[in-house]
Amino acid sequence: MSPRVLGLALTLASFGILGCDGGPEATVSSLAAVVASGEEPSPVPSATADVAEDRVEIGGPSEVDLGGHVHPVAPPSEASPRIASIALTTDVYAKPDRASKKLGYLRGGAIVEAEPGAHRGAGCPGGFRRIKPSGFVCLGDDATEDLAHPIVRAATRRPDFAQKLPYMYGTVTRGGPVYARIPTAEDLATHEPSLAKHIAKWRKDPVSGASYGLDVWLKWTERKDVPTAWDAWEQKLTDPDIPLYLRDGGRVPNLSGLVKSSDAVKIDQVDRRNGVAFVESFLTEGRRYNVSTDLRVMPADRFRPIRGSDFHGWEIGKDLSFPFALIRKQGAKRYQWNAAKKKLVASGEAPWRTAVELTGKQKFWNGVLHYETKDGDYIDDRHAGRVDPAKKMPGWAKNGEKWLDVNITKQVLVAYEGEKAVYVTLVSTGEHGLDDPDKTRSTKRGIFRIHAKHVSVTMDSDIVGEEFELRDVPYVQYFEGGYALHGSYWHDVFGQPKSHGCINLSPEDARRLFFWTEPQVPSGWHAAFRPLTGTVVFVHP
Repeated sequence: MSPRVLGLALTLASFGILGCDGGPEATVSSLAAVVASGEEPSPVPSATADVAEDRVEIGGPSEVDLGGHVHPVAPPSEASPRIASIALTTDVYAKPDRASKKLGYLRGGAIVEAEPGAHRGAGCPGGFRRIKPSGFVCLGDDATEDLAHPIVRAATRRPDFAQKLPYMYGTVTRGGPVYARIPTAEDLATHEPSLAKHIAKWRKDPVSGASYGLDVWLKWTERKDVPTAWDAWEQKLTDPDIPLYLRDGGRVPNLSGLVKSSDAVKIDQVDRRNGVAFVESFLTEGRRYNVSTDLRVMPADRFRPIRGSDFHGWEIGKDLSFPFALIRKQGAKRYQWNAAKKKLVASGEAPWRTAVELTGKQKFWNGVLHYETKDGDYIDDRHAGRVDPAKKMPGWAKNGEKWLDVNITKQVLVAYEGEKAVYVTLVSTGEHGLDDPDKTRSTKRGIFRIHAKHVSVTMDSDIVGEEFELRDVPYVQYFEGGYALHGSYWHDVFGQPKSHGCINLSPEDARRLFFWTEPQVPSGWHAAFRPLTGTVVFVHP
C-alpha cells in the first residue's frame, strides 16, 4: 500500500483539515438500530477466518497501554544476527520473493533481529534474510548487514513512543531552502539573499517567531543552560553536539534521495502548507537548524514549532463509569433545579472536554434535554453527549474481539474489548457530518477492519490551489480505502467535525489506540499490513 494519500485538501490558515477519501458509501445506522432485529451486523470476516493460504502472523507485545504508560521492548541483542534498513521504506515480504505479499516495512536506520542464513528468491540478487517476528527483507539497496552504514549511523533517532508525538513537528510559516549540509555564509548569500529581512520578521512574530516554541526543538535535549533563540542568534552560538555527519562541512547521507552530487548544497524547498517532522535540532553560528526524519537540513526559523493538543480520553472503569457525558462544545453550563420557580437555573461552568458522571435521570426544559449529574447538577445535550454501552452486542464482540465504535453525531469513540467498554474519547470526523462522503467532506459509515498501520506517513495533495504536504502524520490506521484514524497535530478542536473524512484523534489518543488495535506493528517496524483481520471499526450516525 502506498504511504501517501492523494487528492486531499488543507486550508492555508490553520492546517486544520486533513482529508481522506474512499469508495462507495455503505451507510449503517446506530448500533442499537442495526441489531434491533436480532441480526448480527457482521459483513466483515471473523478474525479467525483463513483469509489467505500464505497468511503470516506478525505482531508482538504492545509498547503503550490505554493509560498511556510505556512498556519498552528490548532492542535486538548485539550477539544476534541483525540487519538494518537503509531506505525510506524497506519492504517486509511474506516469502523470499518480491512478488509475495507485503507484511509491512521498516524505515531507514531501523535495526531488527534476523535469523542466520540467506534465502535466494525472485527479484533479489543480494538474497533475502528472514527477520523477526516474521517475514523476509531483501539485502541490497534497501537493507544491509553493515550496521556501520552511513544511513544507519545517521538515523539513530527512532520514533519516541514515550511522548504524545513520535518526533518534533513544525509547519512552514516562511518558505525557504532545504540543505544537504549546514550552509556557509556564501551559501546563505546565494540561497537566502533576503535572510536579514526574514530574520527581522522572525524576531517580532509572536506566534511563530524567536520567542515562540523553543521547547519543541529541545524535545531530546538534556542541557539546562539553553539560551533563548534571539540570544543565541545575537551571540552567534554553536552547540557542541552537532551531528557527526554534519561536522566539518559533512553532508547528510542520501536517505531522502535528493542529494544528487557530492557538492550538493540546496536540495529542495519547503513552502507554506508543508508540515515536517524532525529528529535533530542544533545551533550553529547562532542559527538553529533541524534535521528531518529523511535526513534533510532545514532552518528552524522557517517553521512554527508544533506542540500538539494535550487532550486525551479516559479509561472506562478506571477514570469514570457509565453512565457519563462528555462536554464536546465550549460554553457549556451546569444548572440547578429551582423547585420554587420550577425551572433550571445556571449554577456554573461545565469545562470543555471534561467527562461528567450521570445518575441516569434526565429532564426536558424549554424543549432541551438535560442530564442529571452525580453532583446533583444538570447539563444539556446541546453541549454534552451522553455515552452508554451498547445494549446489544454484535458477533465480533461476543467472540471477544477488540472493536471501535465511532458515533459521528456525538463525535465520540468508544473502544471495546469484547463486550466490555474500556476507553472513550472525543474525535473530529468529516466536517460535513452525515452528508454523502462521495460528494462531500464526510466520514464514510459502515463496518470495517483496520488493514494497515503506519507509525507515521506522509499525506499530501496536488489539487490546484489546495496543494499541501504533511510529513509523518502520526499513528495512522487505515480501515477503508483512504479513510483512516490518525493523530492530528495541527488542530485542537476534538469533539467537533473538522476533517476531510478521516477520523482525527488527538496525538495522545492516537498513540494509545495505535498500540491497542490489531494488527500490532512489530518492534522496530514502521508499518504493518493485515487485510481482513484487523480490529473492527464501526462508524455510524
